Amino acid sequence: MYIPEHFHEQDEAAIAAVMADHPLASVVYQTPELNVSYLPLLRRGDRLIGHLAKANDMHRELADGADVLAIFHGADAYVSPNWYPSKAEHHKHVPTWNYQVVHVHGKIRFYHDEASKRRLVHALTSEFETRTNGTEAWKMGDAPQDFMRDRLADIVGLEIEITRVESKSKLSQNRDEGDHANVMREMEARSHDELAVAMARHRDG
Repeated sequence: MYIPEHFHEQDEAAIAAVMADHPLASVVYQTPELNVSYLPLLRRGDRLIGHLAKANDMHRELADGADVLAIFHGADAYVSPNWYPSKAEHHKHVPTWNYQVVHVHGKIRFYHDEASKRRLVHALTSEFETRTNGTEAWKMGDAPQDFMRDRLADIVGLEIEITRVESKSKLSQNRDEGDHANVMREMEARSHDELAVAMARHRDG
């Protein structure tokens, strides 16, 4: 990934937030042609965990230990040249785009046994149900046992051992203070709150 130094995100908390808040990753792999699967993934230490449909050929096309790239797409928004106060001075601005993205490189492993799949599904559903429904979270035990066995038979579990993480936060850091501040206000006015908060963090940092 092309990362100019001023856009290189190195704050571990910020990287973790992008991955947690945008868990639907684009998982890119080669077979030898390029392929992609869209999978919700959670980071657990030095691994990403998730599952995919058994009908998805990814687990047949890749051997355990194959290299993959999981891309977590954070918030993004268009930036108009009209938002730069300095435009009135010299008009030397063009449109651009602000965004955050995290690339996680790693080696994938698939799980076909029911115990492993239960473990992985439990981790994902516990996380996302708690976020969504709090104390009213759905649990695997809420469904009939034979129904859950059938559903588990339709999926394949996976873990990705993380080998490298790259992150980019393009948040107008290369603009002067006045331009940066006004772009942030425009983001807030257009309800791009996640980007506005990230811009404020970089400004204060």
